[in-house]
Amino acid sequence: MSLEQNKAIVRKFYEVFDQQDVEQARELMSPDIVSRGLNGLPLKGLDAVMQYGMMMFTAFPDGRHTLEEVIAEGDKVVTCGIFIGTHQGDLMGIPSTAKQVKFSVVHIDRVVNGKIVEHWGQGDTFALMQQLGIIPPSNSSEG
Repeated sequence: MSLEQNKAIVRKFYEVFDQQDVEQARELMSPDIVSRGLNGLPLKGLDAVMQYGMMMFTAFPDGRHTLEEVIAEGDKVVTCGIFIGTHQGDLMGIPSTAKQVKFSVVHIDRVVNGKIVEHWGQGDTFALMQQLGIIPPSNSSEG
């Protein structure tokens, strides 16, 4: 597949993920997908990845990605952008705060034969935890 086709697949994935369209998301991923996120531990297989997605839907039912950069090289597509959502459900043991969050994200997805086979995702968890009130805000006057 071309770089543009791979980019289109990844863009479509984030679009349907944000719409919580589980069936379309499943169609864009390989059944054997391996995903690595914030804790670095791999999630193996479509069911494990979708379980993580359902946790995110519960925590941020209005969550949306705004992709500012989409870069492709070989079979990898890098997306950089912003995630915005309202914390309305449990997030890894943190009960709802009803606070809106906005933090940067970087994802690398590997696409083979029209399916996402690997995913690496990182977000600015420090900013997320500050916005949720878990970590006190930094004092910008300190240097």
